[in-house]
Amino acid sequence: MSAQRTIRPSHPLAPWAEVVPDVGPTTVEVLLTLPDDGWRYEVVEGVLVRVAGSGKRATTIGGNIYFALRTFVQPRRLGVPTPADGVYKFAGAETGLLPDAGYYIAARDAQITDPAKPIPFAPDLAAEVASPDQTPLDMAAKAQRYLRGGTRLVWVLWPERQEADVWRLGDLRARYQDMRPVGDSWQRRRAQW
Repeated sequence: MSAQRTIRPSHPLAPWAEVVPDVGPTTVEVLLTLPDDGWRYEVVEGVLVRVAGSGKRATTIGGNIYFALRTFVQPRRLGVPTPADGVYKFAGAETGLLPDAGYYIAARDAQITDPAKPIPFAPDLAAEVASPDQTPLDMAAKAQRYLRGGTRLVWVLWPERQEADVWRLGDLRARYQDMRPVGDSWQRRRAQW
């Protein structure tokens, strides 16, 4: 069953999503118990929000980023990459976000005392694949939320434009990155997006 998204005014805490109606204050731990109903849920300062599930293009891009991270970092024991269902609970706030692909450095793995609970810190890297109905301002708010939570690097990927915004700790706005390959490989690689 696919989720039908109803356009509602955005909430200032999470303009990239919609607030789930008729739900009171929520903890991040509830994210591990919600049913698979076609929505992706997050908690922002105790408010449960949702976005429609991703289609083939976005899930493929997120999966490819996760696979590339895993292929590189695991043999070198540099850290832990996480796929789209990894819940990161930010310190000091009842906020839990699920990047399309995430990563945290190996030294932080010891902070995880219960692997059945959300990861108790923000990712060091968060990759988010924007959906067609998300705006640059929406995703800038989400990138800034990650950075305020302690994330060092955020990639916001725009499949339609085949571009990425790169955010680093301390950035007030994204650094534009043209991720398109240079030269003859451009046409071949364009289909991979």
